[in-house]
Amino acid sequence: MAALVMLAACNNTSKKSEATAAAEQAPAQDTIVYEHEYLVKVGDMAPDFTLKYTDGTEFTLSALRGKVVMLQFTASWCGICRGEMPHIESRIWQPHKDNADFVLVGVDREEPREVVEEYTAKIGTTYPMLLDEKGDVFASYALRNSGITRNVLIDRDGRIVKLTRRFVEPEFNDLVATIDSLLSK
Repeated sequence: MAALVMLAACNNTSKKSEATAAAEQAPAQDTIVYEHEYLVKVGDMAPDFTLKYTDGTEFTLSALRGKVVMLQFTASWCGICRGEMPHIESRIWQPHKDNADFVLVGVDREEPREVVEEYTAKIGTTYPMLLDEKGDVFASYALRNSGITRNVLIDRDGRIVKLTRRFVEPEFNDLVATIDSLLSK
């Protein structure tokens, strides 16, 4: 019998997640268990998208082929996100921000620019932020009503090489090591 364990931290809704609802309606042998409610998996091509940075300029993921890209899905209301962001700043962004082969962007979920600018300034992060105003980009990577923080690491060919959920120190350390390894090639 398949088991589905759902963690509720940093969800933006109190409704049951789509994965939980589907699992409860389907017979046990047909239950699909999403890893951390991701819709993508390691080895998949990263879903392409275009969003605007907080300064209004455009970002298109597919334009970055040949670079290592990290997407950090976040929001001001997520306590785990706010706790993880200084680690991303100090251990990933600061060491690699001047590396032309690396791109790190925060993808803020469903908040206006002013909110994003205010909370990132308060936290002290300096890496660029994208505005996913309707949450559609998030929903192309994970179930729409699932929680954040999430990190997606994409290799130079546009394939997903690592997916994280929440801030777990050993997993984060592995993310840092994977970025360093990809950039050394």
